[in-house]
Amino acid sequence: MRVSGTFKVNNFKPTELKPVPEVTTALPVGVTTFDKSYHGEIEGRLATLFVAAFDPAKGQGTYVAMESFEGTLAGKKGAFNFVHSAATSGKNHVNEFFAIVAGSGLGELANVSGTGGLAVDADGTHRIWFDTEGI
Repeated sequence: MRVSGTFKVNNFKPTELKPVPEVTTALPVGVTTFDKSYHGEIEGRLATLFVAAFDPAKGQGTYVAMESFEGTLAGKKGAFNFVHSAATSGKNHVNEFFAIVAGSGLGELANVSGTGGLAVDADGTHRIWFDTEGI
């Protein structure tokens, strides 16, 4: 079943956490935390750990995000984790990956599994969807 909604990113906070040992590459690696608020068939809040190798001047790099969601999905209340990643050359997103973490569900979402995706509309609206099973 596809469940979709919109979201807003809040409290975007780069951290001082760096890989150990530090290795210098052409793209610096950083860790950021933030939270999101979701609306639509997906209602709730989310906490994110975001790791990226990215050059803001070129808009080029790759990220991996581990997210912890709490709220309702298609009217079912609970919590679960999901992971997603993508690469960008500044004009597009490629090599996208998105998966609900197996065994991470609680409450009415205890058996949730599946995939999903993210998109940003031309007007800046952030969209998310889950293609789920088990709810």
